[in-house]
Amino acid sequence: MFEVLGIPSQALFGQLLIGLINGSFYALLSLGLAVIFGMLNIINFSHGAQYMLGAFTAFFLLQYGGLGYWWALVLAPVLVGTLGIVIERLFLRWLYQLDHLYGLLLTFGLALIIEGTFRNFFGSSGLPYSVPSELTGGRDLGFMFLPNYRAWVVLFSLAVCLTTWFIIERTKLGSYLRAATENPALVRAFGINVPRMITLTYGFGVALAALAGVMAAPIYNVSPQMGANLIIVVFAVVVIGGMGSIMGAIVTGFGLGVIEGLTKVFFPEASNTVIFIIMAVVLLIRPAGLFGRRA
Repeated sequence: MFEVLGIPSQALFGQLLIGLINGSFYALLSLGLAVIFGMLNIINFSHGAQYMLGAFTAFFLLQYGGLGYWWALVLAPVLVGTLGIVIERLFLRWLYQLDHLYGLLLTFGLALIIEGTFRNFFGSSGLPYSVPSELTGGRDLGFMFLPNYRAWVVLFSLAVCLTTWFIIERTKLGSYLRAATENPALVRAFGINVPRMITLTYGFGVALAALAGVMAAPIYNVSPQMGANLIIVVFAVVVIGGMGSIMGAIVTGFGLGVIEGLTKVFFPEASNTVIFIIMAVVLLIRPAGLFGRRA
C-alpha cells in the first residue's frame, strides 16, 4: 500500500469512491429538480420524499411481488412518476402563474405528509435491501477494492444524466419543451399539447428521483428519513450549478460529491458543511450559479 500526501491509498481512494457514489445521487436528484424548475418554474421540495418512495417501491415489489432489483429499476420510476403526474394534475397546475413560494410551500407540505405516513408505519430505522446477485463482489485494483455494485451506480447514473441532457438540449422534443416554458402560445400553434407536455415533464423529473431511490436502496437501506437527509444538500447543488441548468446539475452533482469525499480525508470537520460554504462563495461571485443564465 502506498501513500498520497501522507494518506494511505486505501483511505484516499475509498473516500473518492464514496464521493462519486454520493455525487451520482446528487446529480440524479438535482437533475430532476433542474428539469422541473427549468420547465415548470416550480421548486419541488417533495423531491426527497419521491426519492424515498422509489426505494420503498423497490422494497414492496420484492417483499410482496417477488420482483427483484432489475424489475424495480424499471417499474419504480414508472409507478412513482405516475403518482407525480397525479400530483401535478391535482395541485401544481394551479400554481404556475403564482410566486415560487406557493409551489415550495405546497411541495414541502406534501413531503411532510408522505414522510410522516411512512415513518408512522415503518418507523425510522432502515429496512435492508440486498444487492442483486449479478453485481455482488468486487475487483481488487491494487490500490483499492472496487465493489461491483458501486461501480455500476456511478456508471449508470452518469449514463442516465448524459442521456437526459442530450434529449433536452439536442433533440426536437427538448426544443419543444424549452419553447413551451417561454412561449406556450407559439408551441400550441404547432399543434403541441402544452399542458400534457408539462405534466409529463414533471412526471419524468419525479421518475428520476425514484430511480435514484432504487439505486440507493442496497447502499443506504430503505428508510422514511432517507430523502429528508439528502434534499437540503441537493438544493445546494442545484443553486451552485444554476437553477434550471441541466449540465450544471450533472457537473456540480458529481463534482461536489468528490469534493465532499476528499474533504472527509483531509479536513473531516468540514465535510458536512463544505458544500454550503461553496454555495455561499458561488452566490457572492455569481448569483445565477456556475452554469445559470443571468436574469
